[in-house]
Amino acid sequence: MTWLEYCLATASGKLDALAAKLTANGAEGLVIEDEGDFRRFLEENRQYWDYVDEELEQRMSGVAQIKFYVPATDAGRAEAEGYLKGLMDVSVTVSPMEEEDWANGWKKYYQPLEIGRRLYVVPEWMEQTPPAGRVSLILNPGLTFGTGAHPTTQLCLEGVERYAQTGQRVLDLGCGSGILSIAALKLGADYALGVDIDPKAPDVARENGELNGVSRESYHLLAGDVLGDKSLQTELAQQPWDLILANIVADVIIPLAGMVGPWLATGGHFLCAGIIDTRAAEVRAALEENGFVIVDALERKGWCAYQCSWEGRA
Repeated sequence: MTWLEYCLATASGKLDALAAKLTANGAEGLVIEDEGDFRRFLEENRQYWDYVDEELEQRMSGVAQIKFYVPATDAGRAEAEGYLKGLMDVSVTVSPMEEEDWANGWKKYYQPLEIGRRLYVVPEWMEQTPPAGRVSLILNPGLTFGTGAHPTTQLCLEGVERYAQTGQRVLDLGCGSGILSIAALKLGADYALGVDIDPKAPDVARENGELNGVSRESYHLLAGDVLGDKSLQTELAQQPWDLILANIVADVIIPLAGMVGPWLATGGHFLCAGIIDTRAAEVRAALEENGFVIVDALERKGWCAYQCSWEGRA
């Protein structure tokens, strides 16, 4: 079935009024795109990002529009005309769109990935036998979390492959889809705890753990702000961790550098990634100032990762 996309362009300050008129005319499922909202979102969440995709910035530049969809039939066109009744000073463009499962169309962009020497990341909706010598990591990231394709995730997974061992306890800060902590469990770790500030993350990571045969006894998940929640910090510090993972951003890793060293077991390691190259020196300085020794520094496509041991503060 073919659909028609109606795109109504207006000024940013008029979007709310336009949406109200469309709703009053019976339109549902409105898609509102506004550069102003995009910029405000970035500013209010600055601590969670270091880089904005240039293509996304260009696409949002100057945008103030509302979209709705109707079937490409005479009845659908008549329905759309009713939605548009009485609207003034609005530019309307109409584009045909072939029917697609919009909720799942993104899946076609993800293919199995060989990472490091041992890992094989497989999308949950594909049936794949891993190559000889590799361990399958089955993943359904949903629309929000990482798939393993980003360089920072790959750098961190390579570190997990290097350091994960049987009997270890692993702490995954900013766990997202759970890809790092689940990989550690599949490579031999006994127990992992994932923490994320996004309340959706524990459910996504838990489902991915189940896809990989990870037991609930060996994999626990929490939602919370590890930087701001003192009770959460106390809970995480109760028992030592052999491996602490943080694939986040520089503005989170820098304060973590002053916090997580004492949480490590003797001989443990802190693996941090998500560091854009322009912030790498700053992160390294924070790590070293807080007693970490850089065992290895990795870089890929403008992103950096550090693999660290901790010798304690001077």
